[in-house]
Amino acid sequence: MNLDFKGKTITTNGDPLTVGSKFPDFTVLNKDNKEVKLSDLLDKPLLISVVPDIDTRVCSIQTKHFNKEVDGHSEINFVTISTNTVEEQSHWCASENVENMQMLSDVNHDFGNKSHIWIKDLDILARSVWVVDPSCEIIYSEIVPVQSNEPSYDKVLDQVNQMS
Repeated sequence: MNLDFKGKTITTNGDPLTVGSKFPDFTVLNKDNKEVKLSDLLDKPLLISVVPDIDTRVCSIQTKHFNKEVDGHSEINFVTISTNTVEEQSHWCASENVENMQMLSDVNHDFGNKSHIWIKDLDILARSVWVVDPSCEIIYSEIVPVQSNEPSYDKVLDQVNQMS
């Protein structure tokens, strides 16, 4: 899939997954460098916010926005995934006083490869938002065409509110 990144065309490693399809099980790392699988997160619906680089302005805004909005929704799990290292994510959380949000590192590209949103040339994931139900079905997906833009918060939060 072609996307715009700072005025240049970038390409993901395939055609991204679509609504109605099953999200394949993936493995990422949590803040303790322990493996976390999709199946570990699906005791209830899951909102996945994907950012290219947590240490950039738009990624930071997106992460803080979802963290604030989703904080009151105990009926869903919420994670942010990036290719940043566990250490980089931990430093960002400490500097932004974020304590409860689960940041997951895709440094091994398993999530990116399986969802087809890894941009190999830049070693980043495409900015996107996913809602996955407990049976692994994708019920919402947005891959932001211009990667310097924020996702459609209202659309995904409407989807989350429908699950309440």
